[in-house]
Amino acid sequence: MSSARWLTGRMDAAPEPSGHADPSGYIDDFARFISASPSSYHAAAEAGRQLERAGFTRLVETEPWFGDQDGSAGRFFVIRDGAIVAWFTPEGAGPSSPFRILGAHTDSPGFKLKPKPTTASNGWLQAGVEIYGGPLLNSWLDRELELAGRLVTRDGREHLVRTGPFLRIPQLAIHLDRDANSGLTLDRQRHTNPVFGVGDLSRADLVGHLAALAGEGLAGDDVLGYDILTADTAAPARFGLGGELFAAGRMDNLSSVYAGLRALLDVAATGPDAPAGRGSASSATHTSVLAAFDHEELGSESRSGASGPLLDDILTRISVALGGTGEQRLRAYAGSWCLSADAGHSVHPNYPEKHDPVNRPVAGRGPLLKINGNQRYATDAHGAALWTNACAEAGVAYQEFVSNNTVPCGSTIGPLTATRLGIRVVDVGVPLLSMHSARELAHVDDLAALSRAVTAFFAPASAVTPAPAAESLKV
Repeated sequence: MSSARWLTGRMDAAPEPSGHADPSGYIDDFARFISASPSSYHAAAEAGRQLERAGFTRLVETEPWFGDQDGSAGRFFVIRDGAIVAWFTPEGAGPSSPFRILGAHTDSPGFKLKPKPTTASNGWLQAGVEIYGGPLLNSWLDRELELAGRLVTRDGREHLVRTGPFLRIPQLAIHLDRDANSGLTLDRQRHTNPVFGVGDLSRADLVGHLAALAGEGLAGDDVLGYDILTADTAAPARFGLGGELFAAGRMDNLSSVYAGLRALLDVAATGPDAPAGRGSASSATHTSVLAAFDHEELGSESRSGASGPLLDDILTRISVALGGTGEQRLRAYAGSWCLSADAGHSVHPNYPEKHDPVNRPVAGRGPLLKINGNQRYATDAHGAALWTNACAEAGVAYQEFVSNNTVPCGSTIGPLTATRLGIRVVDVGVPLLSMHSARELAHVDDLAALSRAVTAFFAPASAVTPAPAAESLKV
């Protein structure tokens, strides 16, 4: 294997389901998924495209569901803005059957296009942007970026667009700032506006340019609204000794979205001839769910975020289609589990003091079980047991992550989901370096291992069981 492999392109067919695929094949497919997903809207659309190729049916929230089917058994998905929820309900599921949910998010930090986005300064054409989430600002300098997202036209239709390499945030030369290497400070308003050309405003219209890319003869005046973000255009790459390292943008959190997508495709495709010990899809009684929310980087408070009603809406409709009452749905929730999968931190070799002195995850030694005593992560003792069993079934090693007491801990959709629905949640993810950089770093083995563990979590033969009833606990 060469020391560097460049991976680009669109995935024209859904990958062959295999929870135990070799890491190289998995990484190739994951790289294509990243390249096809420069925005949350593209990520949801690409996941939906792969699901449809695998026989999943897209449902529309404003229409009745399952009207021409016997109950709700089958493979389905819903896209709401930049979020996607997909699920497989086996024939054996009933009104009180639990859910196994993989929760993730489709958005990543970066920059979002402002209203009146076309600006000019000192002979340069620039794009007006505001900061989206918490990007590592200096990592976005001197990179060829693209604009990607959605346009909404006068007729109410939505159009996905992307520019390819189009703009760049130029750094000031060292000759003009001799102190840059001793402490770079970026003003979030003055220093982060990218350039995309030269001249005056008479020769440029960003919205018009995006409309033309959407096709159908659209012009800027046809666009009444847009959600457009930046994305790094550098291709995902394997590099390092033996090609074991992987660099790409948006791994926080497309690494978890894709792991859940592959696991759901794998489990939904299992049948009577499933490998020994795996069980078949027809023997399952729980519904396997991929819930990939939007806006996690902003706090998740939106109609497509984890603090919104999206997941509860869909689980309720599944329960109703199975003939469930309100009480039966709550019983189903009480027996359900959610893996909140989001990227975590590997020990940084140049800043080891930033990490816990004992629990020190290293890239290549397995995905993370994320723990925080203040419930910034939702993992508890039962969740740790669930994750241990799932990894054992998948033949995957895992590592525990806990923050250094002097370093504030981030959070995930895990506590939000537990709070909203009362479902038991455990926080997991792959270890990264350079989280929230325009280009993050992972180990290929960890990325593939996460998907195998999620597949075991979804699988009907899983040894993981719900928490024991209170009366069975010994004090």
